[in-house]
Amino acid sequence: MASAAAPPLNALPAPGPQLWNHQFRLFFTARTVALFGDGMVPVALAAGLLGAGRPASSVGYALGAWMGPFAALVLFGGVLADRFTPRRMMVVADALRLVGASVLAVSFMVLDGGPPLWEVYALSALSGVGAALFQPGVASTVPRIATDVQRANAVLGVSEALMGMAGPAFAGAVAGLWGAGAVFAANAATFGVSGICLFLLRLGAAGASDVPRGGFGAELAGGWREFRARTWLWGVITVWTVYGLTVLGPATPLTAVLVTEGHGAGTYGALMAVNGAGSVLGGLLALRLRPARPLAAGALALLGVSVALLSLGLDLPVAALGAGQFTLGAAFAFWLVMWSTTVQTQVPPEALNRLHAYDVAGSLLMLAAGRALAGPVAEAFGAEKLLLVGAGLNVVAVAVLLAVPAISGLRRVGSGVG
Repeated sequence: MASAAAPPLNALPAPGPQLWNHQFRLFFTARTVALFGDGMVPVALAAGLLGAGRPASSVGYALGAWMGPFAALVLFGGVLADRFTPRRMMVVADALRLVGASVLAVSFMVLDGGPPLWEVYALSALSGVGAALFQPGVASTVPRIATDVQRANAVLGVSEALMGMAGPAFAGAVAGLWGAGAVFAANAATFGVSGICLFLLRLGAAGASDVPRGGFGAELAGGWREFRARTWLWGVITVWTVYGLTVLGPATPLTAVLVTEGHGAGTYGALMAVNGAGSVLGGLLALRLRPARPLAAGALALLGVSVALLSLGLDLPVAALGAGQFTLGAAFAFWLVMWSTTVQTQVPPEALNRLHAYDVAGSLLMLAAGRALAGPVAEAFGAEKLLLVGAGLNVVAVAVLLAVPAISGLRRVGSGVG
């Protein structure tokens, strides 16, 4: 089992201008435009489905239809990234997602009452398949194009935050003027730009993409052995399975529905923009701070998630909802940089694609269930009560992460031991 005293696998050099090489710029552009498009989707689904008279639970089902295939197939995406290179799989993934978004755009534009729910769910699932092919390659690409992994993750995190702020705001404005179909059309265009940039990306020979491979099952088993050998990794993922089902999963659709129904799609887009502004702060903090125990620092930051859930559950005014979303964005962005950097620097390069796939699958499988079940459970017990319970469970999850020595005691690569 890995321990806090395990020797580092990669050094983390001091920040420097070498980050912005040609390959990183291409990858940065691809991720930025695609994340801008991703930020539009919850607003488009909420505005399109609710505007067409669909039940509020349909928003959660649509988000769950995306998350389910993603969580179920991401393990295979990790093996395929090893076999056919991460870049190729990411280009294929963008092509699939471009098709799905384009069909939704046309359907919302030309069909009276919007597309049938089965079509929305099916195309959301197709997008989830694309995400499953895409995501494993991100983990191994970042260390191959950046000499400072934490700084690269923080820069990408700031970009994600800015796009999370710009995407929903743009979607809210476009949905109000031209409808959900126009939002999905813009979403499709972002995947086209991303695919072109990734097609032009060139990575040097490294690690898992360039060594002989066994059978498909053998590679999955090898990834599982690497995963199981690291207590800090499977410990966090175990906590995250419960966390996704009870806290993060319900939070997204319930926030979309409560804010859209209570204050309008424009307000929801504005709150997501405020969330993005908080994420910018979290990313900037991650650019400057290098805690010796990154997972412990990230876990403490997650206490900010409870602020957002409480503000929603207590039906506070819009200003308080904005403060909650800002805190949530900062907290989660800081955690993600700490977590991503830990995985990318503590895991051998030849195992990173598959192990990251196990990470994503374990983290997000219950997140899909949480999103899908949020609507029915909220209808039975009340959305506000469900969010208040989630705020309390968030504190419990942080306490568990801090109580496990293998997690809270794991030291940053290059920080020394002691």
